This record gives sequence, structure tokens and C-alpha cells, in this order.
Amino acid sequence: MPTTSLADETREAQPAMAGSANPATPGVTILFDEQRIAQRVEELARSVAGALDEEFVIVGLLKGSFVFVADFVRALDRIGVQPEVEFMRVASYGRGKESSGTVQLIGGMPDAVDGRTVLLVDDIIDTGRSLAYTRDLLLEHGAAKVWTCTLLDKPSRREVEVPVDFVGFPIEDIFVVGYGIDYAERYRHLPYIGAVE
Repeated sequence: MPTTSLADETREAQPAMAGSANPATPGVTILFDEQRIAQRVEELARSVAGALDEEFVIVGLLKGSFVFVADFVRALDRIGVQPEVEFMRVASYGRGKESSGTVQLIGGMPDAVDGRTVLLVDDIIDTGRSLAYTRDLLLEHGAAKVWTCTLLDKPSRREVEVPVDFVGFPIEDIFVVGYGIDYAERYRHLPYIGAVE
């Protein structure tokens, strides 16, 4: 089955409320509101369902992808796809805005990947180090095939080439928070994705 990429399609995806400020969250400017995110998650679910076999395992990267994964698996369920769900935790940012360049696995590997098709789901890809590191780990631990899906993509920050099969929104080189994504463990609770000023 040929790899399906949404990169071209998502180049034209426009944020619904780009540049609008939220007075309840000083210092954060909304890029993608709740409605636009929900719409894009449904679109991603349909694309994944059309490309992958019915039997696959989603592996979400913690902590940033937890909200995206929760919404994503429910969107898949609405179209009749019920993957197993696992999580892995890796870290490269610590409490700052810049990646340390070193990716570390925190905790163990999921048990359910041996011989299985895996959809690796992340909140954001920038340097590519976390996604490449985790993809390689899953293959080393017996995954038959690893597809990749990220809600946000910063292609201008790429340092390591890694295939990204499904992309929600390409973004510029800005630091974003909300919808599970944090800055120093803050802002994960925001229902939208915004830029930190």
C-alpha cells in the first residue's frame, strides 16, 4: 500500500481564528480554535481509515499528544475504526522553549507492537528527533510497520529527516501551546492552539 501524505493538502489549511487574542489567557494568541481543530481531526481520521488496515495500534507520545489522541480515537470510532491505544513518553524539551537535542525514553515500551502495524501519533514535529527516535524504537521492538501522524508540523525546524504520513496543520517557526501542548507544564488545558508571545 503506498504511503499517503497529507502534507500537500494541509499546506492550504488556514486557521479559523488566526491572530485573535484570548483575553482570558494573556500572552497567548489563538492560531486554531476548537472548531477548526475538531474539523481537522475528523479529516485526519478519515484519511487514516482509508490508508491503514483495520487492525492497527495507535501509540501516542506523551505528554503533548494526550488530548489529540483522545479526540482522534473517538473520531476513528465514529467511522467504524477501533484501534488499540498505547502510549510512550519521551522528553527533549525539559522546561524551556528550545529542544535539548537529546531524546530520552521515560518508562517502558508498549507491549502490543510486536508484529503489528503502528500509527505513531505526536502533537508536533519540529526538529524530527523525537519522532525519528521513537519510530526507530518501535521498529526495533518488532513493529511490522510504523506510520506517523502529527497534529502540527514545523518543517522549517527539521534537523532529522523522518517520514510524516499524516499532518494536521503546517505552522511557521513559532512556539505554541494548548490542546495538550505545554510551556513549562502550563497551558495544556487550553481548548485551542495558540502562539506564546
